[in-house]
Amino acid sequence: MSQDTHTEHHDVIAEIKKVTIILSVLTIVELILGFWMIGVTSPGLRLGIKGVIIILMMAKAFYIVAYFMHLKHELKNLIMTIIVPLALFIWFIIAFLADGNSFRNLRNDYDRNFKEQSTIKVEKKEHAGAHGADAKGEGAKATDEKAGAKEGEHK
Repeated sequence: MSQDTHTEHHDVIAEIKKVTIILSVLTIVELILGFWMIGVTSPGLRLGIKGVIIILMMAKAFYIVAYFMHLKHELKNLIMTIIVPLALFIWFIIAFLADGNSFRNLRNDYDRNFKEQSTIKVEKKEHAGAHGADAKGEGAKATDEKAGAKEGEHK
């Protein structure tokens, strides 16, 4: 084995070790942030932690694609054939989510017969006092009579 081959082999091993350590550290930081987020009650801080976790996940995805899929050493045009469609796909998802939300809001505004189920308020029934108790008692008697009649049929 020549000296150049041995040096190249050593460099590849060192690079793999470096990437493995970086991915491990990023994963450990993500886990620490995730477990810490469980006890956080502030919505703004929770959103910030989620944003940091997403950025760390994207960094991990970059390292995986660059080193394990060997795109780090490829031509820029090949990289662009992967990155540009991915960016367009992300835009596609965001555009459809925004359009769906817009449609829901417009549907509530312009279709007077349509009302989004999550916006309908249900009023609590109040007890009517003695008058309601009489009506309830009569309804209970009728229900008991029906139940007794059905039991008689089954026996």
